[in-house]
This record gives sequence, C-alpha cells and structure tokens, in this order.
Amino acid sequence: MTSLAQQLQRLALPQTDPSLLSRDAVASLLFDPKEAATIDRDTAFAIGCTGLEELLGIDPSFEQFEAPLFSQLAKTLERSVQTKKVNKQLDENISLFLIHLSPYFLLKPAQKCLEWLIRRFHIHLYNQDSLIACVLPYHETRIFVRVIQLLKINNSKHKWFWLLPVKQSGVPLAKGTLITHCYKDLGFMDFICNLVTKSVKVFAEYPSSSAQLRVLLAFYASTIVSALVTAEDLSDNTIAKLFPYIQKGLKSSLPDYRAATYMIICQISVKVTMEDTFVNSLASQIIKTLTKIPSLIKDGLGCLIVLLQRQKPESLGKKPFPHLCNVPDLVTILHGISETYDVSPLLRYMLPHLVVSIIHHVTGEETEGMDAVIFDMLLIYIFVAQYTFQGWLEVFQYSFLMYILLCLYHFINYKYPKTLDVVLEEHLKEITDLKKQEHFHQFISLSTSGGKYQFLADSDTSLMLSLNHPLAPVRLLAINHLKNIMKTSKVCVKHNDGFFAELQPLMCLSTKYAYISFRYRVLEIAADIVIKEEVLRENDQLSNQVVVHLLPFMVITNDDMESAEMKIAIYLSKSGICSLHPLLRGWKEVLETIIKNTKSGKLTGVANQKMIQLLADNINSEDPSSMLQLVEDLISIGEKESYNLKQKVTFHVVMSVLVSCCSSLKGTHFPFAIRVFSLLQKKIKKLESVITAVVRSTKSLESWMLSKATNWPISHILLRDIFELFIFLPTYPIKEVRRAAIQCLQTLSKIVSPFQLVIDHLVSKAEEITSDATYVVQDLATLFEDLQREKKLKSFQKLSETLKNLLNCVYSCPSYIAKDLMKVLQEVNSEITKPFFAAISDEKVQQKFLQMLFDLLVNCKNSHCAQTVSSIFKISVNAEQIRIELEPPDKAKSLGTIQQTRRQKMQQKKSQDLESVQEVGGSYWQRVTLILELLQHKKKLKSPQILMPTLFNLLSRCLEPLPPEQGNMEYTKQLILGCLLNICQKLSPDGGRIPKDVVDEEKFNVELIVQCIRLSEMPQTHHHALLLLGTIAGIFPDKVLHNIMSIFTFMGANVMRLDDAYSFQVINKTVKMVIPALIQSDSGDSREVTRNIEEIVVKIINVFVDALPHVPEHRRLPILVQLIDTLGAEKFLWVLLVLLFEQYVTKTVLVAAYGEKDAILEADTEFWISVCCEFSVQHQIQSLMNILQYLIKLPEEKEETIPKAVSNKSESQEEMLQIFNVDTHTSKQLRHFKFLSVSFMSQLLASNSFLKKVLESGGPQILKGLEERLLETVLGYINTIAQSVEKNADKLTVKFWRALLSKAYDMLDKVNALLPIETFISVIRGLVGNPLPSVRRKALDLLNNKLQQNTSWKKKIIHRFLKLVPDLVAIVQRKKKEGEEEQAINRQTALYTLKLLCKNFGAENPEPFVPVLDTAVKLIAPERKEEKNVLGSALLCIAEVASTLEALAIPQLPSLMPSLLTTMKNTGDLVSSEVYLLSALAALQKVVETLPHFISPYLEGVLSQVIHLEKITSEMGPASQANIRLTSLKKTLATTLVPRVLLPAINKTYKQIKKNWKNHMGPFMSILQEHIGVMKKEELTSHQAQLTTFFLEALDFRAQHSENDLEETGKTESCIIDCLVAMVVKLSEVTFRPLFFKLFDWAKTEDAPKDRLLTFYNLADRIAEKLKGLFTLFAGHLVKPFADTLNQLNISKTDEAFFDSENDPEKCCLLLQFILNCLYKIFLFDTQHFVSKERAEALMMPLVDQLENRLGGEEKFQERVTKHLIPCIAQFSVAMADDSLWKPLNYQILLKMRDSSPKVRFAALITVLALAEKLKENYIVLLPESIPFLAELMEAILGEPLQSYF
Repeated sequence: MTSLAQQLQRLALPQTDPSLLSRDAVASLLFDPKEAATIDRDTAFAIGCTGLEELLGIDPSFEQFEAPLFSQLAKTLERSVQTKKVNKQLDENISLFLIHLSPYFLLKPAQKCLEWLIRRFHIHLYNQDSLIACVLPYHETRIFVRVIQLLKINNSKHKWFWLLPVKQSGVPLAKGTLITHCYKDLGFMDFICNLVTKSVKVFAEYPSSSAQLRVLLAFYASTIVSALVTAEDLSDNTIAKLFPYIQKGLKSSLPDYRAATYMIICQISVKVTMEDTFVNSLASQIIKTLTKIPSLIKDGLGCLIVLLQRQKPESLGKKPFPHLCNVPDLVTILHGISETYDVSPLLRYMLPHLVVSIIHHVTGEETEGMDAVIFDMLLIYIFVAQYTFQGWLEVFQYSFLMYILLCLYHFINYKYPKTLDVVLEEHLKEITDLKKQEHFHQFISLSTSGGKYQFLADSDTSLMLSLNHPLAPVRLLAINHLKNIMKTSKVCVKHNDGFFAELQPLMCLSTKYAYISFRYRVLEIAADIVIKEEVLRENDQLSNQVVVHLLPFMVITNDDMESAEMKIAIYLSKSGICSLHPLLRGWKEVLETIIKNTKSGKLTGVANQKMIQLLADNINSEDPSSMLQLVEDLISIGEKESYNLKQKVTFHVVMSVLVSCCSSLKGTHFPFAIRVFSLLQKKIKKLESVITAVVRSTKSLESWMLSKATNWPISHILLRDIFELFIFLPTYPIKEVRRAAIQCLQTLSKIVSPFQLVIDHLVSKAEEITSDATYVVQDLATLFEDLQREKKLKSFQKLSETLKNLLNCVYSCPSYIAKDLMKVLQEVNSEITKPFFAAISDEKVQQKFLQMLFDLLVNCKNSHCAQTVSSIFKISVNAEQIRIELEPPDKAKSLGTIQQTRRQKMQQKKSQDLESVQEVGGSYWQRVTLILELLQHKKKLKSPQILMPTLFNLLSRCLEPLPPEQGNMEYTKQLILGCLLNICQKLSPDGGRIPKDVVDEEKFNVELIVQCIRLSEMPQTHHHALLLLGTIAGIFPDKVLHNIMSIFTFMGANVMRLDDAYSFQVINKTVKMVIPALIQSDSGDSREVTRNIEEIVVKIINVFVDALPHVPEHRRLPILVQLIDTLGAEKFLWVLLVLLFEQYVTKTVLVAAYGEKDAILEADTEFWISVCCEFSVQHQIQSLMNILQYLIKLPEEKEETIPKAVSNKSESQEEMLQIFNVDTHTSKQLRHFKFLSVSFMSQLLASNSFLKKVLESGGPQILKGLEERLLETVLGYINTIAQSVEKNADKLTVKFWRALLSKAYDMLDKVNALLPIETFISVIRGLVGNPLPSVRRKALDLLNNKLQQNTSWKKKIIHRFLKLVPDLVAIVQRKKKEGEEEQAINRQTALYTLKLLCKNFGAENPEPFVPVLDTAVKLIAPERKEEKNVLGSALLCIAEVASTLEALAIPQLPSLMPSLLTTMKNTGDLVSSEVYLLSALAALQKVVETLPHFISPYLEGVLSQVIHLEKITSEMGPASQANIRLTSLKKTLATTLVPRVLLPAINKTYKQIKKNWKNHMGPFMSILQEHIGVMKKEELTSHQAQLTTFFLEALDFRAQHSENDLEETGKTESCIIDCLVAMVVKLSEVTFRPLFFKLFDWAKTEDAPKDRLLTFYNLADRIAEKLKGLFTLFAGHLVKPFADTLNQLNISKTDEAFFDSENDPEKCCLLLQFILNCLYKIFLFDTQHFVSKERAEALMMPLVDQLENRLGGEEKFQERVTKHLIPCIAQFSVAMADDSLWKPLNYQILLKMRDSSPKVRFAALITVLALAEKLKENYIVLLPESIPFLAELMEAILGEPLQSYF
C-alpha cells in the first residue's frame, strides 16, 4: 500500500467502509457473516430487544437505553446521514451503554444487545475504543477474539494494530502480551486507567456498584501491578501518568478500587525512589483516607509502612498525624502487624509527634483531635517499658531524649501520680542489670519536684507541711525557703509544671487564713516572685492559674479605700500582673479611672461592671483556642460553692464574663460551650437571669454539634444532662427560650441517644411548641397514648424504653429539674397495678377505692379515662364488694347476721313486684350499667355466686314498665344476663350440676329469664337469655324442662330468622345444652314417659321445620344437623324427614308460583339429601326403613265419610307416633306425601353424596345385614302398593298407585345397587318366578342394569348368573292369554337379558347358550307370528349368541339363514320399524363376521338383500343408524370374504341387477371396489382375467343404454370406473399396460359403438388423475386419437355428426370435456417432458382451433372454454418448456383475435392472459408480437386508432 493510500485510509470515514454496502457478508458477533447477511433488520432488532429485556431482569439500570438505542426510532436511524450533534449524542449513549454492559459481557443477553448495535449502529467501525473497553477485561476468552475480528485494524498506524495477531490467529490475547504492551505504551496504560475512572463514575449512582465493578477492578489491578513488576525501568512519565489515578483511587469509597490502588502504590514504592515531597503527599493522602473504608484500614496501614520503609522520607509533617490518631483500634492493628512485619518506619514518624502532642496537651495547647486513650496507652507503655532499651536511644539524640523524658515525667506525675508510683515500683523489681538500674535512678531524679519531700532544718517538717502549718512563723519560714529555691534553681521552668506545684500552696494560703496582714504579705511575696522570674511570659498554663487564683482578690467588694480588700485589689492591679496576662490587660488604668471618677457608695457596682466588660472584651479579642484553658479555669471558679460575699461577687463576675463571651462569639469550641452549659444547668434555679445566657449559648452549642457530632465521643451521661435541661424548656413562658430549646433538641436529634424518639417527635412539632407553651404537655401525652394501643412489638418496646428513660431522668436528676419534668409528663398516664390493690389490707379502703373508681367512670366523659378504668379493673376483687356497689344507695349496707340474710331472701320474693325502676334515678342505672360492663370480662372474682340474688333483682326491675324519661333498659338486661352466664360458667366450667352448698337452686329464677325473652324485642337480649338458659339446663335441668317448649317456640319465631354468626352460635349452644337435659330425663323404664318425650321432640323438630323457610339459607343445614345430632340421628332423623315432606306437601306447594314447583322441589330435595348425608350411612338406612314402616301404617285413603266421633282407628294407628296427621290433611295431600317420601328415598339412594358417604365409610360391607332388612322392607312396601294397585284398578286413583309402584321399583333398583352380588342374584331369581308380570319385568330390568355394569366377576358369581339362563328361556317360551302385551314385554326383556349374559359370560361358558340360540332361531321362523319387538330382541340375541358361540352356531345356520333372509325380504316390516331393521342387520352382520366360510350358499341372497336395502337406508339419511349399520355390513362382506367365494357371487348378482340397475349399481360396485382394495397382490393377479372380463362387460353399460339420460348413465358409469380404477392402482406397469391397450382396442375397434369412446376417455381422465405422472408412460398412443377426435368434433371444420343419435351435441360436448380434462392432467403431471416437439405440433392446432368450436351453443361454448380449454392450453404451454414452441402457439392464439366472432376474440384474449400468467416473465419474449394484436383489438373496441391517445 502506498503512502498516499495509507493517508486516504486514515482520512476515510466509517460510513465509507465497503463492508456496509456488501450484501454477501455482514459483520456479526453471533452469526457467520454469510448467515448474518440473510438476517433482516427486524430479526436483528428482535434479537437485540430480547437481550435488553433479559438484561432488565438482571439490572434495571438498562431501562435508560431502551429509547435511544432499542426503540422503533433507533431501528430506522442511519447515523451516516445524521448531523454531528446527533452522532455525538449517539456516541455518548453507546459509550455509556457499553460501560453498563461490560460486567455482563459473557452473558448471552449482552451479546444479543451487541449484535444489534453492530448491525444497526456499526459500533465496530464508529465506536472501536468503547467496544474494546467493554470487552478488554475478558481478553482471554473466545468471544473477545470474535469482537476483535470485527475491527478494521489492518493499518500499521492504527491505534489497535497490535491486536492484529489476535484477529488473524483467532487465539485469545495472552496476559503477558497485554502486560508488555501496557508498560511499553503509556497511552494504552492511560486507556485502562481512564476506563476504570469512567466506570467508577458511572456506577457510583447505583448502590450495588461494587459487584458490577469487581471484574474490571481485578483486571485493572492485575494488569497495572504486573506491568510495574515486569518493566525493567519505570520512567518519571510512567509515575506521572499513574499518579492522578492513584489519587482518585485513594479518594474512592469502593473497597476494590482502593485495594487496587494500595497494590499499585506498594509496587511503585518497591520499584523506584521518589522525591520526599512526592512521598509526603502520597503518605498524607493515604493517612487522611484511611478511615473511609474501615475494612481496609489494615491494608492501608500496610501500604503506608511499605512506602515509609522503602522511601525513608525525613518527615511527613504535622498534618497527617491527627488523622492517624483518629484511626480506630490503631494500637491493636499495629500490634497485629508487628507480629509478622516491621512497623518501626511508621513508629519513627509517629512517636515524635505523639510526644509533642502530649506536651501540647499538658501546656494547654490545641491537640487537634488527639485521642487521649491512644496517647495514654502509648505513653505509659513506651515511656516505662521501652526507656531502658538501647534501641530507642538510637532513634533520638540523647539530649533531646532527656528533654522529652523530663516533660513526660512531669505530665505523668501530674495526671497519674498513683499509677506512676505503682509502675515505677513494679518496673524496679524486674530490673537486675546494674547498668539498667543506673539508668532508672537517673530517670527518677530528673525533676526538681522531688524537693517537696525535703525536710526543712528549722521546722523538722517537709516543705509541704510547713506551708500548711497552723503557726504563722513556720509558714513564713517555708515561704522564704521556697523563695530561695526559686532563686537558686537552675532548671528550666518553661515547661515545668513542678514550679507551680511549689508555688500553688503559697497562693492558697490567702484563702485559708483570715489574717489580712498575713494574706497581704503572702500575696506580695508571690507577686514579686512571679513578676521577677517572668515565668508568666513563658508558661501560659501557669499564667492562667495565677490569674484565676488572684482574680477573687481583684474583685471590688468594699467601697472603703482603707480596707484590706481594697488595698489588696489596688496592689495587685499595680503589681505588674495585669500587664503580664492578656485577660487583665488594661485593668490598672480602668481601676484608677473608676476610683478617680466614681462617687462613694457606687464604686463596687461600677468597678465590677467595668471588670466584666474588660475581661469579656479581652477574652473575645484573643484567639479562642489559646483562651480555652483559661475559660476552663474560670468555670472551675464558678463551680465552687459561694459562702462569703467575695466568693458570691466573684461568681457573678465570672459568670457574667462567660455569658458575655457565649453571646458574642461566632463559634465556640465544644469544651467551652459544654462546660458553660453544664455550669448553667446547675445554677439555673438560683440565677434566673442566666436563662438568657442559655438562649445565647445554644447557638454555639448547635454549631459545634453539627460539625463534631460524628467524630467527638459524646457519653450518654452528658447527653442525658443536656436533655434534662432542654426537655422542659419548651414549656418556658418566654417564646425565645422555647425556640432556642427546640434548636438545641434539633441538634441533639442528629446524635444517637436513648431519647431519640422523644427528641425527633418534639423537633417535628417545632412550630407548635414555639407558639404554645402548653403544647408539649399535650403532645407527649398523645405520643405515649400509643403505648397502650401499639400492637407491633418493636414499636411497643421502643415507646416503653423511651418512657422508662424519661422516668429514670426524673429519678436521678435534681429535684428542681424533676419537678419540671413531671410537669411536662403530667398528662402521660400510668396504670394502677394488681399488686397495688392487693397491698391495700383494709377492705373498707378497697371498697372506697372501688367506689371512687366507679364514680370516676360515671362522671368522666373522657373515653381514655374509661379505658384506663377498664384496664385497672383487672385487679382481683370480692363479689361482695361489687354487690354493695350494685345495690341502691339505701340498701348498700351489708347484712351481718344469718337471720338478716334469711329475712332479706324472704323480702326479695315479696318486694320484687313492689320495687320498680322508678324508685331509683337514672344515675343509679348508669352506674349499674358501667359496673356490669366491667364485670363482663372480669376473670378474677371471688365468690361470684353472691351476686346472683342482686342480679336477678336487677333483672326483675328491668322488666317492669319504664317511664319515658328512663329510656330503654335492653342493654342493661343483656349485661345482667351476660354476668349471670359468666357466673354459671365460673361455678361449673364443665356444665355439670353445682353442689347445693355453693348455689341454691331456688336462686335461679328461670321463669324470669323466659319472661325476659317474651317481653323483649331485641335479638341481642334473646341471645343472652338463650345462652344462659342453655347453661342452666346442664346445671339445673328440671327448672328448664318446664319451659322447654316456650324456649324453642320463641327460637323458631325469632332467633332462627336472624342472619348473623352470633345468633347461630346461640342456637347451637341452646340446642346443645337444653336438648340433652330433655333426652336424659327419659330413663327408659316407662313406655308412657318415653312416648311423651318423643311427642315433645316431634314438636321441637316441628318448630324448627316450620321456621326453616325464614332461616337464612346458609344457616339451615347447620341448624338442623346440630338439632338431630343432639337428639340422636338413629331415633329422630326420620322424624325430621317426614316433617320436611309434610311441610312441602301442605305449605310449600301452596305458596309456590305456577311453573316453579319443579325447581322448588329439586332444590328442597337437594337440601334434604344434604341433611341426610351429614349423618352415617347406617343411620340413613335405618331412617329409610322407619319411613317405609311409617308409610305402611298410614291408611290407604282418608276415610272422609266417617265422622270423627265414630271413627275407629286401628291398633297400629293408635300406637303410631303422630307426625303426619291424616285427619288434618286432605286425601290429595296424603297421596302427595306418600309419593314424595318414596321419590326422595329413591333419589337419596342414587345421589352422589350418599354413594360418596358409603365409599368413605368403607363400602357396602359396613351395612352388615342392613341392606337385606332394607330390601325386605322395600319389597314389603312394594307388595303393599301392588295390592293397592289391584284394589284401585277401577278407580281414578289407579294412575297414582301405578306411579307410586314405579317409584317403589325405582327405589328397589337403588337398593339393589347396594346389595352384595350374591344376595342380589338370589333375590332376582326369586323375583323372576313371581306370579305378577310387573314384578318379573322389574326383576329383569334390575338384572339388566347389573349386567351392564363393567365389572369383573368371580367364577363363583358367574356360575350363579348362568343358573338364571333356564328361567329366562322359560319366560321367552311362555305364553298366556291374560296380559299378553305385558307378557311380550317380559319376553323381549328376557331376550335382552340373555343377550347381556351371553355377552358377559358366553365366551368362556358357551354351552349354556346353545339352547338360547335354538329358542331365538325358532322365534324368527316365518311361520311364527311374533310381535316385531320380540322378533327384534330375538334377532339381537341371535347376533350376540352367534358371535359368541362361533362354531357351535354352525348347526343352526340352515334354520337361521333362510329365516333371516326371509325377514329381510319383508321390506314393508323393515321400513315400518327401524329397530326391527337394525336388529336384522345386526344379526346378519354378526353371522357374516363370525362364520364367513360357511355362508357361501346364502351369499348371493345376502348380496341381493344388502343392495336392495341400500335404497331404504339412504332415504333415512347418511347419519342414520340403519345406514351406518348397512355400510358396516357391506364392509364386512367386502373384507371378510375371500375372492374365490365373493367374485362368483358378484358375477351372478351383477347379472340380476343389470335388469334393474337404477339405485343398485352403486351399492353393488362399492362392495366390489372395497373388496378389490383389500385383495392381496397374488389374489389380484390370479383373478385379474376374471375381473377384466367382468369390467369389459360392465364398461359397455353406456353403449347398452345410449339413449338413456346422460346424467343417470354417467353416475352409474362413474361407479363402474371407480371400481376399475381401484384395481388399476394396484396393478404394476407390466400388468396394466396390456389392460390399457386392451381397453383402447375395445373402444377403437371399427364395429365398436362410438359411445365406448365416451367411456374410454372418461376412464382415461380418471386414470390420469389417479396415476398422475405415471400415466404419461401410456398416454403416448393417445396423442393422435386425441388430435383427430378434436378436429372431428370441431364444427368450424366439419358439419358431420359424430354420434348417430338424437343427443349428438350433448355427447360431443361431453366427449370434448373428457379429452380436454385428460390432456390437462397429462400436461399438469408431466415430469418426463412428455410434450415433445412432434406431440406439441400434433396437438397445437387442434387445441387452438377449439377456440372457434362453438359446439353446443353459446353457453356450452363459454363454459367449455373457461373451465376446460383455456386451462388445458395454458398448462400445454408450460409442458412445452420451449420458447421456440411458445411463439407459434402464441401466434396461433393471437390470430384467433382477428376472428369475426366477438366470442372467439374474447376467448382468445383470455387465453393469452392465461398464457402470460402461466409463463410469467418468460412471456416477455412473446410480448413484441402480441402487442400489435392487442392494439388491433383495442382499436376495434374503441373504434379509432390508439395513436390518438399518445
């Protein structure tokens, strides 16, 4: 390639790539290029969309790319024609999509999406960098190679040319190659790093980005680190290229990205030496970002250690150190690392800064987040344990070490004096080396503070004791000695807190002793020492402490200038101290001015005010960090208790200064703010003015907490203290205080604390709290109300814990705060507990408490109050206490003696009617109602029976008339009844009797409860009363039985009509409790008692039945089931059913609308069945027997003529339980009742529910004799009904009795279905011999039903069945004069039974059925005049028995076949009875099927009858059973008989039907055709000659009937031809060819009639249609005859008639049709180039000339041309397949367009169109010569030249 070509290639745009225009190969990721070229855009789009949908299921973030890249708009976007802006946006979308796609690249959905982007947007050309970035992490996979092979990178100047070997070889990119290119090509390294940066930025918006970036970051780390390892020399450019990405990695919050960065840093540290500034920057960045990812702290420290170990920088500076100190568990982590690796490089950096930080901490300087725990641990450990090791002496210079150790010693001695002594003592015990001991003694003698333990020679005491000696001279001596020490000391005191340790006792002397002169002297000496030594300028801490101790002496408390206090104050102001400390700067001048200008008496106030202003200004003007320690010292003054005037004034001055500072500072450090805050908290009650300071200080507190809340370790105690202060400030009357308090609470809400819930709640209501001082109280009450209602355990625990913490605050905080907290929480209620009430030992107090509690409940209108009282009432109380509260006010006193109690009982009975509700007011009943409400759910109540008399008394009052103002007492009644029920349940949990010593039966006033039911109209009251009665029934049954009918009558009239679950439960419970009491009262000893109870039960059931129509539908079944289940289904289920039947007969039918009775009866029957099936099968069967026995006892008819007075009932009727009262019902109702009962029993036994119940119970075996008893009962009832039928034979009611008997038989069927088969057979055998024909017939029907069941019987059972055959044959042979019709029915049924028996058992047991066949054959003999139905049954029986007996039936054929054929000849009988016809056909078919080899003597007659019956069955319709059966018979004849038997019979039969061929030839030929179809090849070959002779004779049918109707002749001929074609298709070419030529000669012989040509060409057409392409093998001889015949039939060429007959034109037209159709099929199926040039030329003109042949008239001509001629010519042109032959054909057709006849021209035009349609584009060669003819034709039509139109 030339350089110019290379330049042009580089300048070429992607859209000019030639591959985009190629149709043979298309770039594709998933498919081969050639295969991809066959895939259209829609398919590719579908692939891409499918991939995107699957990716959306994995990652929803792909949804953003659906519109720009995967929409219908994108489908049509062509980027090569878009603007630069559009393409830029498209590139951005593609790049972003590929970044998202990279983590899923190996998944199939991702590759589908890439396939679409490559196909549509050509990203392999336009977006190469983005595509490679997407797949580069997978460079070792095959799919990566597939992507690279899509790229155009052949140019050596191309950026990705180095990947060309991968593209050409198809081998994945090796890791080593990638690494080598990475360190050699910095651009590629930058590409990888930039890829990571972009991906991290993209995925930063998603929470689960770590997982998506894991592959990329692993690739990044492995590649860059390996490149650094592999590279021999790393240039500065390489490090400079990586450094920005290292910084981004250190700032990232992704663990994998940070870890990769650490690895790169370590490798760079090992590989190259960097400048200190670079190392410092890198280490600083590592340290600052250590804590961002806690899981990588250890890795970060390891990276830092490697960096410091390899690079060895001089210093990292101060700034990283605080960040390093903030690392959690730093000591533990470093200790763990040190066990394996050397951590000294990091310690070399840390220890100097650590020591300096400690010194700064000692001196009060800022330590910037230094963790006290860390430096305390490191300090003591390093200071003591490591001091004696020489290794540390090598780290630092000796002098510097001594200086450091000196400072450390003083700090530790100051902060941990006791700990230091213990450590030193323990360490000394461990030292044994003399050299180490020397070092240790040198260490402990470092400080001058040891002088405090020196003895003074003049006082025999130490310096400390002398300074505190009670004698003034000794103290003065000590002061002078101290002065001398200070003067002679050579030790630097710049950082020596020991100096002040010596001086501090001196300063304190002024406060301990009241001698003014001595105090003055001490202060003078101290001031002189301080000023002379100038230590205040060098030590800020010492300076602060001096000022703090001297400040109380500088406060003016006395106006007297001569007083010692004033002198001391003036001396100190002039001593020089004010100029040495910034706090007191200017005080000397200010005090002088005040003294000079202020009047006497006002000096104190003015001086102190000016001092406050001066001190505050001085503090504010200084750096806050430097004044922090001073403020701390000032606060320590304020914390001290003030006893004298000076202390109090000093406190006020100091506090005013601090408050002023808080209010003026823009930002305050937290230690300052919190210390001031704490102090204010303690003093707030004593100094109301300080509250304003609180408001001001909150701003500082808030600003600190917002900035330090996450870093500063705030203790829970401190938070609690802050919270205690601010929780009640929102109730403060000053609005600004409330606002400030809310702001503080808002700040506290950002810190986790035990009060988080309350703080967040109050902060959310900031506006309301600020506006209303009382809002907090109400709001907290509302908040903790949720504690009572909260259902979620987690929320409940959170609320409860918060309230507990608040109460702990109340308990632990000062009383004044506790008081305010209680005010805030005053609306938060708590409960009185059970232990509280139980702890009240005095019953009177308990009574009083209950009284007040109930009074509160009555008077309080608050619902919360009522809920609280209800909750409190869970306490355990005595029923006597409740009784007292329930009594009216004048009767509340408890009766003390037994006599009084008895007297009360007597008075209660007498006074119940006298006392009324009117005697007490409405408030009393309100109180009673509320107490009763509480008692409803009271569990713990002692001696509840005490309440019974009172409750019955209250119930009695409620039942009396009420004044209008009193209101309704229904609710009170319900409460009373509920309480009585609860008491009964508590006294008798199991529902049994209660001992008399517990409750007296007389106390239960059941009549009162019943009266309550009667008088009330409320369903709820009824429910309560019934439940109570049900419970009492089990406890005191006798009291309930007296009112049982009243109870159930009421239930039926009211409760059962309600549709609610509670009413339903009430009914159930009442039934369960009351009924058993009734049943148990029958001991069984007395028949009279039993009958009485049964009558009561009948009445109870009748109540339920009467109420049933009014009961909700879904409640009816459960109610009745519960009732009968309680009564006992075995005894009373039948009673329920009888009453249900009676209700339907007497009531339901009367109210049913016309036309709805059947539907109602069906619904009721289903319901009755569902009721029965709720009980066991045994109980149901027993109930059915009871019903049948009851029906038998009922009179046959109602004796309406006999008066009631003289009617004598039978003994059985007297003893019969009175259920259906005959006297009160009409005769019609009685009959209806009987019929309905029997019908229902039959339906029940046949119902699915009953049968399912039987199966679930274990099958019929569980009945164990019940079925026999039931059968006996049914048969007895049938006998009774049969007798009634005979008695009423001449009456109008005979129809009813017959219908009832039929129903009884139906029931018998259902019973038989339940019988075991052995019992069934024996029963049937007995019934078959019954003298009544109807019984015999019913028995046979039952047997037939049983036999029709598909059951596999055992041999023993089969043997029993076969024993019935003789009995059945006897029925068939029996004849009696009486009841002949019925006898015929029985014989017919018996024959059917024998048929079933033979079908089931005859195959294995044929012998018993030989007599059956003999009997049946005799029945169908012509001489026997039997009824058709009997004959039909006999024929069916013959069919079944003959097919079963097979060879055993052969002896009967001579008798059977003639009779059978004779029967079939009687067409009149067959037509009149289709059943008869079907039976005959069935018999004949079975005989033919079974004995085909033995019916040849009768075959000709069989064929004749079958052919004649075809007409009869066809008239019945093709779907009729007769037609289907006859078709089956014909098929049987054709397929089962062998040719040697059938063909002779066929020949003979044909000769007979030729005479009467109409309607017979078709059926006849169909048999032969089907027979030929099943003939084997050998059979066909052997009989071909015979068949050929037959067909030649048959084909001459048209010639023999030439004058007959052509249509009829054609139909018959078609049947013959179809039969012949069936034989042709089974012939081979060798056997067919002579047959075909024989047929050809048969038609073309000279003396042959021309009608044969019609038959032959019709045959040829049919054979061509069947053989298709094979027919061309034989059609060559037909070409010339076809051409000649076509010319002979063309009337445009000849006038001679072709046929010598009157219908010559019709025959000619038919012949033309056959020829054209045959030619068309030859041309259509031609695959062997049958139409050669010679044959084409022979046929061309005869065919074309047919366009002019108008034979048969215009209509025939038009039909022949369009349907036959034109398709033939068109297909002729296709078969030619030669354009040299097309031209003459086309030209000849075009010439016909010049014919004088319009019909011919039109036919020619249509032919040309058909030709063009068939030839399609091949017709183009014919078009030039066709246009002139078409133009002529159009001109002829238009009448003018076409040129005028152009």
